[in-house]
Amino acid sequence: MTTLDAIRLAGLPWSATTARADDPAIVSDVSMCVLASSSSGNCTALRWRENGSVRVCLLDAGLSPRKTRNWLRGVGTNLAQVRSILLTHLDRDHCHVGWTGGRIPGHITVRLHGRHLSRAEEEGLHHHPIVAFNDRIELSPAVRVRTVMMSHDRLGVAAFRFDFSSPGGVVSLGFATDLGHVTDDLVECLSGVNVLAIESNYCPMLQAASDRPAFLKRRITGGRGHLSNHECFAAIERIAPRGHVVLLHLSRQCNRPELVSELHAGSGYSVTIARHDRPTGWVNVGTADPVVSADLHPVVVPGLDRSDPQRKSMVPR
Repeated sequence: MTTLDAIRLAGLPWSATTARADDPAIVSDVSMCVLASSSSGNCTALRWRENGSVRVCLLDAGLSPRKTRNWLRGVGTNLAQVRSILLTHLDRDHCHVGWTGGRIPGHITVRLHGRHLSRAEEEGLHHHPIVAFNDRIELSPAVRVRTVMMSHDRLGVAAFRFDFSSPGGVVSLGFATDLGHVTDDLVECLSGVNVLAIESNYCPMLQAASDRPAFLKRRITGGRGHLSNHECFAAIERIAPRGHVVLLHLSRQCNRPELVSELHAGSGYSVTIARHDRPTGWVNVGTADPVVSADLHPVVVPGLDRSDPQRKSMVPR
């Protein structure tokens, strides 16, 4: 009986355990790379080694198949290693039309929330087998995912907590974008992850001053659209990730990387700011050194230790 089998029989939470080094149901070298993140397309590669093979899961598929293949090759992997596409929701910037109509390779499993099944059929994804999930997903015996549905437009969006059983214990990744607003359920689900990827979409002042139509501004800021920079910062303070934060989905019109960098400077974590036009580096999950490939790393904001007495909250009061 493996460690994980014993956990299931005992009814214990999987993420609360430490795996034995000789347990076959473990993974290693867990890392993530945001290929792109913006309103023009979102796709993140999550990579690990399991049973001697490299496994890749794509979080959203908002880039064209051609760009996805090219950028995967550019960061040292390929579509043949992708085993799953896990969709947060089906907006076009998260599920590119180029993947519909039976164009997804047969070795890839597409997973989405049951609430999105009817729209998936409308979008032409029904030509590829789909696995629906509700609150939990098992990508393998050593990779478990807990989900929480958030408010975003009509059907909502799924946020994820990944728990990986590794030789040193369970390491975790939180992934949340297009949130609308932050809930207690989201904070509880993602609390204390090693690495947190979360959207920081807009600056309220730039949003108000933009020439966007009033209805679009209301959609974005009205609690069912996106998080502002300060709402994101407040969420990070509550979730308290242990090592690294990756900021997603910055608006190209209503945000600036330098504004985000300034907000997080001096925080208790280091930060990667994802871009729309090139991938980040591979960010280690569960290790002290957050970045694997710094040459691809666009923006890093170093943080102070959380125990530093000089650290102060930067959320406006």
